[in-house]
Amino acid sequence: MTAYITARYPSEVAREVERELLNGCRSFVVRAVAGGGMLDRERLGAARYAAGIHAQVVLDESSSAVAATSFVASGRR
Repeated sequence: MTAYITARYPSEVAREVERELLNGCRSFVVRAVAGGGMLDRERLGAARYAAGIHAQVVLDESSSAVAATSFVASGRR
């Protein structure tokens, strides 16, 4: 089972991962909220630390790219 982590701040990401671990989850996808920048890397680190070495944790950068594309396409900047 894969859990999709959407919390914005690293401490919230860690709590969300810990909750999912209790539900038996061992695979996590951290949804990007900052285009893969520093905040996303901090969130990914928090998730990896909370999940432990036996879990798979990845950053899903496609969700942010889709949001950025639709934002630019709408004419807003």
